[in-house]
Amino acid sequence: MLKNSRFLGLVVFVFLFAMCNQKSKNESDKETILKGNLDITVDETVKPIVDDQVAVFEGTYYGAKIAVKPKSEAELINDLLNQKAKVVVTARNLTQEELSRFEKSKIKPRVTPFATDAIAFVTNKSNNDTLIALKTVLDFMQGKPDTGIKGLVFDNPNSSTVRYMKELAKVKDVPKTGVFSFKTNDEVIKFVSENDGMIGVVGVNWLSQPSPNMIDIIKKINVLSVKGLNDTKYYNPTQNDLAEVKYPLARDLFIINCQGYSGLGMGLSSFIAGDIGQRIVLKSGLLPVRTPGRKLQIRNGILKDNE
Repeated sequence: MLKNSRFLGLVVFVFLFAMCNQKSKNESDKETILKGNLDITVDETVKPIVDDQVAVFEGTYYGAKIAVKPKSEAELINDLLNQKAKVVVTARNLTQEELSRFEKSKIKPRVTPFATDAIAFVTNKSNNDTLIALKTVLDFMQGKPDTGIKGLVFDNPNSSTVRYMKELAKVKDVPKTGVFSFKTNDEVIKFVSENDGMIGVVGVNWLSQPSPNMIDIIKKINVLSVKGLNDTKYYNPTQNDLAEVKYPLARDLFIINCQGYSGLGMGLSSFIAGDIGQRIVLKSGLLPVRTPGRKLQIRNGILKDNE
């Protein structure tokens, strides 16, 4: 009888030990705001800044693994609405119609603005004219030919840059002639660098943070200064002109989280909107939503080497 009791006790102990180990394993695998695995779908026109943010985030929080998936804006929004993507980075906020669709599904998206980006016009280096009026480009998109433009080159027919320019030109479709599209911003830049008279329309992030294989190619293009519809002066897609709201092709960037719980999406959003994330934005050449503070140490004099 005593042997049976001991055996029964041993079985119970082993069972409880296994259950505790399983519970600990499940808890360790649970996603938190700083730990777990996350797929984030990103507007491909702003991928470089997101890559930088994710690299620093993962380097700070070793338990976080984030996969960046670039897509066109149309694909990205479609995935978000159909709940195929839970966390996305966009170059526009959600529309009222899109918010209503989420409301019907009892989902409340967390929308966090984190930077101001710009759309840039680029031309071949051989083009000595580095100035362009926005009206000239919009007229071309409306089907009005211009001797100074052989063609406009976009990254993708469904991209945020195409949507942005169509809204400005107030057209539903781009002209069938004179407008070209590729798949990536790098392809646009490379094409323009090899073809005179073409104007590329790209996210400025690809110019301020080029990949190693694009550095020499970018040296073969000019970034045009743009005169807005109601301006008399030309402005550049620089941090200064964006901060002073002078550059006419500025746009805000958002991270939209539809996870519905305190997961890694919330942690990444807070990181990007926080001090470190905003410093990364500042260093990238884009304009952060909040300018990071600087600590200055004021001395009464210069210290000598032996002091």
